[in-house]
Amino acid sequence: MSGMTTTTSTYDPAGAPSSEGAPAFEGVSAFDGAAAFEGIAARAAETDATGRIPARNWQDLADSGYLRLFHPPEVGGSGADARTQADAMEALARACSGTYWAATVSALLCGKLISTYGDLRHHEPLLRSLLSGEKLAAFAVVERTAGSDAGTFRTTVRPAGAPGGGFVINGEKSRITNAPVADVAIVLARRERPPGDDGPDWCLAFVDLHRPGVERYEIAHMGLRGMPWGGMVFTDVPLAETDVVPVPFEELAEGMAWGWLKNSFAAIAVAESALTASVRHARERVSFGRPLAHMEGVQAQLAESRAQIDAARLLARRAMGERAAGRSARDLIAMLKIYATEMGVEVAARAVQIHGASGVTQGHEVERLYRDAQMNVIGGFTSNRLREQVAEGIGLGPAVYSAFDWVAPAGLGQDPAGLDGPPRPEGTAPEKP
Repeated sequence: MSGMTTTTSTYDPAGAPSSEGAPAFEGVSAFDGAAAFEGIAARAAETDATGRIPARNWQDLADSGYLRLFHPPEVGGSGADARTQADAMEALARACSGTYWAATVSALLCGKLISTYGDLRHHEPLLRSLLSGEKLAAFAVVERTAGSDAGTFRTTVRPAGAPGGGFVINGEKSRITNAPVADVAIVLARRERPPGDDGPDWCLAFVDLHRPGVERYEIAHMGLRGMPWGGMVFTDVPLAETDVVPVPFEELAEGMAWGWLKNSFAAIAVAESALTASVRHARERVSFGRPLAHMEGVQAQLAESRAQIDAARLLARRAMGERAAGRSARDLIAMLKIYATEMGVEVAARAVQIHGASGVTQGHEVERLYRDAQMNVIGGFTSNRLREQVAEGIGLGPAVYSAFDWVAPAGLGQDPAGLDGPPRPEGTAPEKP
């Protein structure tokens, strides 16, 4: 495909956590998140400006134990409780949203997809490599011409030939986190079923992205600029039978809900950072002879932001608790994703207003936060589609189109009378006054 280049990975797995010393979060129910990710936070502006996550960030993540929090010790995790997971997610997202997205997509979202749908007899080594930081994963769903509408997806897995000969995958996935640098992709694909196979039409394919037939490219993006983002093209890429997992499409939302949770904590973190910057600026900036913080309009904006952030955080912690306890909470997480991500944009927009011209200056913290906030709304699943799912959950049925004549019952199907009165039969003269 013209214009495509194979990108060089900037992901550096060096420095996977050793057995000596306890990671920052392992077995701890509370911690100093600012200290744990202090280096990542100090490099956040550089990460955004260069569009690359520094190798040192990956080292810090491995050393902290963050990648292991979301899984039990039996598969290489640390089995952290819900509070620790929530605290760590928000702390990392506050430090650097781009780093948070890249790491959490791999360790949390892809890790959960592997442990939930894969066969650990075959896939445990892959899962362990994600949790140690040795490898990085991408979850490939969206395609170049298709976003939330799975009915238009074209990427397909088909048998390679004789029974037992494995499979091949063909297609393209685009606008995927970690695509340019990942080692493995969990790919949502159609399944070309052989005769006699009445299984699901969809599957998750675990694709080694270093195999022949894989091309990758980068895509420039508005926010989360440090996060690797781009596409991958598969041309007859071979797959082992064990790496193709048939999954009913309606079950996939359970796994994808981990991604909605990821976005929600990112949004809360962005909003908290934006509010902190706004309060600091309001105290320091003097206008018309008094600090901005003494102006009623500014106070109202800051108070509104505080209330919204705390409301979103309470909902997020409830959802994380439900999920960590093994309960679905899918509808709850859908509502959370809608509220938290749109709240993040509102709070960031207020921060821009409070900062004035500084807030729209390239390189300013608030300008970066505003760009990052937008990505949380779109990524994972758009808010409008989630609203439809929530509506279904309260008994309104699926959002489907059916033809409806709204004109005739409203009496709008008749031509209105003009200045000359109602329409006259043809061949008749107008009445004389």
